Amino acid sequence: MRAVGFTKPGGPEVVRVIERDVRDPGPGEVRIAVRAAAVHPSDITFRERGMGDIPPPWVLGWDGAGTVESVGDGAGGLTPGDEVMLVVIPRRPDGGAQSELVVAPAASVVPKPAAATFEQASTLPMNGLTALEGLRLLDLEGGQSLFVTGGAGLLASYVIPIAARRGLRVLADAKPEDEELVRSFGADEIVPRGELPAERVDGVYDTALLYGGAFPAIREGGGIVFVRGWDGHEVDRGIHGYPVWVGDVVDRTDWLDGLRELASQGALQLRVAETYPPERAVEAQERMDAGGLRGRGVIVFEP
Repeated sequence: MRAVGFTKPGGPEVVRVIERDVRDPGPGEVRIAVRAAAVHPSDITFRERGMGDIPPPWVLGWDGAGTVESVGDGAGGLTPGDEVMLVVIPRRPDGGAQSELVVAPAASVVPKPAAATFEQASTLPMNGLTALEGLRLLDLEGGQSLFVTGGAGLLASYVIPIAARRGLRVLADAKPEDEELVRSFGADEIVPRGELPAERVDGVYDTALLYGGAFPAIREGGGIVFVRGWDGHEVDRGIHGYPVWVGDVVDRTDWLDGLRELASQGALQLRVAETYPPERAVEAQERMDAGGLRGRGVIVFEP
């Protein structure tokens, strides 16, 4: 089967379409014929650093969508032919989701949202779970305030409506041309991009990677979620810092089902910026790395 992979760490030149065998599913697993797989910033991190002691070739991709091809014993009611979305940790022997066939734990696979295309569904699991885990760590209650940085980005577009539905007062930053988009996610107040709220908030979900630059916006004893790259240093004024690692929650079937339901209701916008064949995976990574995408690049495998 074809997959987007690499055999040594490096720059864009190491990524290519590889051919690999894909094993049968074991107990509690399913094998999925992937139709679409999302491209994430961590693809570049893995490409540059490799995947530790996992033997190459390494296959990229956290999440995707496709059709169940075969199932192992105890696969949680999934059957061949089901149209599903999935999330996997790429740093594992079976590799990531950017592959024509992928074996995944059944706990990490649920039906795709109603009326969503495979491309749209592939953008939801990883970022949706990240949104839920970060909000769990902040543990804010209805009526408290949350500032979401990078308000027009895909992760923020999931954080904002989920937080709003929980009764939080949501502030988010946006460029002038993105204000209406960010309001459509459910933000109560828009802060100009590059600025902080005039009031101190109870928590910050830092999707724009402001790090310490966001601390002045947080009340004493409040919290901030770091989505990547936090060095673990102490924060100011008793503020609590929470690094979020989605790998801890890829088996939360209940969360995945909840995300599917929200998307089916139209509460979450599943945004595909561009699609690419696997042969153009490097282009997808470079376009993402350049910034400014409104949605996710997606690798598409033709059936």
